[in-house]
Amino acid sequence: MELFPAVDIRGGQVVRLFQGDYDQMQVYGNSPRQAAENFKEQKARNLHVVDLDGAKDGTQVNLNAIKEICEIGGLFVEVGGGIRDENAINRYLDIGVGRVILGTVAVRDFPFVEKMVAKYGDKIAVGVDARDGKVAVSGWLETTDISSLEFCRRISGAGVKTVIYTDIAKDGGLNGTNLDAYRALREIDINVIASGGISFEHEITALRDMGTYGAIVGKAIYVNRLDLSKLILLADGEE
Repeated sequence: MELFPAVDIRGGQVVRLFQGDYDQMQVYGNSPRQAAENFKEQKARNLHVVDLDGAKDGTQVNLNAIKEICEIGGLFVEVGGGIRDENAINRYLDIGVGRVILGTVAVRDFPFVEKMVAKYGDKIAVGVDARDGKVAVSGWLETTDISSLEFCRRISGAGVKTVIYTDIAKDGGLNGTNLDAYRALREIDINVIASGGISFEHEITALRDMGTYGAIVGKAIYVNRLDLSKLILLADGEE
């Protein structure tokens, strides 16, 4: 299983939000590149980057910070946050991002997702954020009546290879992730990256053993609840 330490960027700083709330933000550093280098030193192969400013206003104000991360080399970088048109996709791919994540736009304009997947293939992923089993959009401020499981089936049918699935209620709480949701997702033909609330080593082994493609770890490694290098070994099956 692939492990993705998270680097969330706001105003050029490395931050963590609680359940997506911009008013509940903790700053963990002033250099996204340094955070990425620290993760690489701990044997990380992948990185999950979110432009929180972009998620709010649809711009790529942190593009240079993300470019600096890509310039490190040796890391597969996926990026999400406010990617709403093809120009944004190309800006990220041009600086070395390996995969871009479409969020709200995937719900608002599904034909756009189909078009981008047809053109860019597995460089396109979709982020599905769930609240009580329903898809949430617009920075988690609005919950639709769309079943998150059914939406995952729909994007799989459109040719999307990877979904980043987040249970909002678990995000940032350090109380564990929603393993039942990931068990349910096993029946869908898509690579699932588990996101939101991973706080215990046994969750990594459980996700790995159920065949989950990847897992994102965030707050738990920033507050030293979990050791990233050990989690990577667990994800690789080296217990």
